[in-house]
Amino acid sequence: MRIGPYQLENNVILAPMAGVTDLPFRRLCVELGAGLAVSEMLSSNPLVWQTDKSKARMVHGDEPGIRSVQIAGSDPELMALAAQHNVAEGAQIIDINMGCPAKKVNKKLAGSALMQEPELVKRILHSVVAAVDVPVTLKIRTGWAPEHRNGVEIARIAEDAGIQALAVHGRTRACMYNGHAEYDTIKAIKQAIQIPVVANGDVTTPQQAEQVLAYTGADAIMIGRGAQGNPWIFREIVHYLKTGEELAPPTGNEIIQVMREHLHELHKFYGARGPRIARKHIGWYLQGNLQDVDGSAEFKRYFNTLETPNEQLAALENYFVNLDER
Repeated sequence: MRIGPYQLENNVILAPMAGVTDLPFRRLCVELGAGLAVSEMLSSNPLVWQTDKSKARMVHGDEPGIRSVQIAGSDPELMALAAQHNVAEGAQIIDINMGCPAKKVNKKLAGSALMQEPELVKRILHSVVAAVDVPVTLKIRTGWAPEHRNGVEIARIAEDAGIQALAVHGRTRACMYNGHAEYDTIKAIKQAIQIPVVANGDVTTPQQAEQVLAYTGADAIMIGRGAQGNPWIFREIVHYLKTGEELAPPTGNEIIQVMREHLHELHKFYGARGPRIARKHIGWYLQGNLQDVDGSAEFKRYFNTLETPNEQLAALENYFVNLDER
């Protein structure tokens, strides 16, 4: 998998997810095998760039691997300005968000709502590509509603505009995250354009990754919710695609060590906001890896009441001490 001048280590990519794919999580996923980790989306509105949230999202210097930064908005000039700003901050690839289905994003005609406006899509893509000297990629959905799947049309616009890779989530905007992803549209997009296509949606196992790649002909697979609480999925998929064999799951000791280090990194990165951010990540680990352990649900509820880093760290260590007994 290649994007412009950048050769990826493999073709398994961490999807951009708002409020999830921050720097600590991207680092972790790359360490555990992701060939590329895309940042959570950044607003193209310069008025919010100085907020604590935006400043945290614009930390690109310490990024492991290739630095891919996603931007979101609907004004071609502001999108171009945002691309330039993030390149100046260290971004090596600019990714454009036309896939987010969230209402607060779509009501501003950003994210997947843009798929209703092909001419505006064209102006945005041309504006951003012309504004920077780094590769520009795009993430879309299959359309804005099941009866309006125009993914192939948008893909052709993207290729003509100079987009260098296209990620496609196998749902429309109207579908949100409901039902099952469909891959027929992704397959049709791959057949319609020459640039690399990345398939995304509902891949949670190595076997599913192989099946989706084979069916769609896509060049890479993108993992989103399947990585929440399970960053090991990247090395498992990479190993399976290379060998056809399942990799042994992480040991209990490795799960504990990763949870411990991830919690520490979240506290360090976010400061006072760290404990609140940490709750969802620890919850995902418990739900995904330790859900069958007696007391995990009760501990999750207790952990969500803790307000300080020291309280959270002490509680987690105490949970680990008693884990074998449970």
